[in-house]
Amino acid sequence: MPIPLVSEPDFEREVLRAKLPVLVDLYADWCQPCKQLTPILEQVAQELSGKLKIVRVDVEKSQALARSFRVQSIPMLVLLAQGRPVDQVVGLVDKNAILQMVQPFLPAAADEVLPKDLAQLLRTGQAVAVDVREAAAYARYRIPGALHLAKIDVMSRIAELEPLDGRLRVLYGRTTDEAKELAEKVRQAGVDVAFLVGGFLHWEADGLEVERGA
Repeated sequence: MPIPLVSEPDFEREVLRAKLPVLVDLYADWCQPCKQLTPILEQVAQELSGKLKIVRVDVEKSQALARSFRVQSIPMLVLLAQGRPVDQVVGLVDKNAILQMVQPFLPAAADEVLPKDLAQLLRTGQAVAVDVREAAAYARYRIPGALHLAKIDVMSRIAELEPLDGRLRVLYGRTTDEAKELAEKVRQAGVDVAFLVGGFLHWEADGLEVERGA
């Protein structure tokens, strides 16, 4: 996915007024690391289409923008959310570094729940956590009050995920991927569920309460 070029005349419209977070790639044609960064940004743009906007600014042709970002070395990536700079990195970085930088500012999908948001939903009685890990892992430690429904049993016991009491069922595994794909299958089957972003590892890393087995 080619990265669009913006300059002073269209910067406000394309970047500052954008509804999505915008990652600005400040570069120059002569910059070799900038050229190495381009295919990485194209991959990120494709993977995060609809969640993140990426644009390029030629620092030699748009010197006023370069000065406004205080560019001293390129490539330089600046992340803007709601028109304001929220993070930046200078130099050639890999895809994972870029994803980690932008992730906190990406809009959540309808079926995604962040740990802090799940904690709030649990406190207010609006959600039920459903642990899809193995029984032994659930027995050792889990999100307080979580139900256990092993991953291999979910589709055969899908009726248990129906939100008949009005509380959203939020599936979680050890990591995001363990529950995300499963949640998608459940939703395709007509039952409205969500999944915990980052899984139980993220929940623990955020210092949220953990219930331990006897």
